[in-house]
Amino acid sequence: MSITVRIPTQLRQLTGGAGEIKVEGSTVGEVLKALDSAHPGFGERLFDDAGELRRFVNVFVADEDVRFLDGLSTAVADGQTVSVIPAVAGG
Repeated sequence: MSITVRIPTQLRQLTGGAGEIKVEGSTVGEVLKALDSAHPGFGERLFDDAGELRRFVNVFVADEDVRFLDGLSTAVADGQTVSVIPAVAGG
């Protein structure tokens, strides 16, 4: 299944500047691992030592935060978009 992953500006150096990448996968976890395989460096930025999403990384499927769905096990359908959005803090 072809999934489009939207890459935030802060991580586009890993994709040669591309804002969207197509990868294969049927769950969010598979999609993000495929992204790391195609463009090494994403894994260490997205996952903690336990293999879970870092708390400052938000991932959305069809505008839904995967933390409120099935996390990394959230299913993605062919043609859907997964968006990686780093948390922003300010003061």
